Amino acid sequence: MSEHYAELRMYVAPEAIRQANDQWLTRIFEHLALRRLNADHLDLPGVWLAPQLLMAQTCGYPLMTQLRGQVRVIGRPRYELPHSSGGAHCSLLLTRDDNPRHTLADFYNSRGVINGHDSNSGMNLLRERLAPLQRDGRFFAVVDISGAHRESLCRLREDRADLAAIDSVTYDYLARFSPQEVAGLRIVAHSAPSPTLPYIGAWGLQDAQVTAIRLAMNQALEDLPQVAETLGVQEVLAASEDDYRVLLDYQRQAIASGYADLR
Repeated sequence: MSEHYAELRMYVAPEAIRQANDQWLTRIFEHLALRRLNADHLDLPGVWLAPQLLMAQTCGYPLMTQLRGQVRVIGRPRYELPHSSGGAHCSLLLTRDDNPRHTLADFYNSRGVINGHDSNSGMNLLRERLAPLQRDGRFFAVVDISGAHRESLCRLREDRADLAAIDSVTYDYLARFSPQEVAGLRIVAHSAPSPTLPYIGAWGLQDAQVTAIRLAMNQALEDLPQVAETLGVQEVLAASEDDYRVLLDYQRQAIASGYADLR
């Protein structure tokens, strides 16, 4: 089959990032001599589980909780950004500059905001950090669901929330290309480290195809140094589900401490 879906929707802003992703995908398909199918009609789960999927990026937490045994892991990016390096990233736990709280413990009974319950950077890594500080299974007075990291940042800036965990790659992209979105905010703490968001393909891909896709991704980065510089992606590393088991370890640790649900 010469026609495939390929989408990079996990990091789509600011506009420079979206454009760089599109250029990267175009060159990857040129190297593989394939044609890219339009996936505008598919939501994220639809893309991830499409039999025609060549390559997409997903979050490590749904990879391990929803997609195991249904997709192939192609690799993971080695970002070299201020808060992401060597194939790992983290969450930055942020508040407003003028918030009088300074340590994580100070934020007990404050207003939390997460992008979604299925997010590693927005929820799972935050839960791991707060689990030792919760009391009777609760840390926040209220937790809102924003639907996206950028909306969580907006709620912090507008004093509609006190604490949010933001993916460090998202933060670094915004700090560089849209600094007004992180202006007036400060880092309270860093989360535990996490492997960067994996690239996945359809379950039916053979080992040789997975290797060929990863090689094409890396060749395209070499061809397009400005794209690599904009994205902060130095290379795509080989990866497997085993790399992401640590995310389930963080989940188990929180549950064992009595903090199964972030609240």
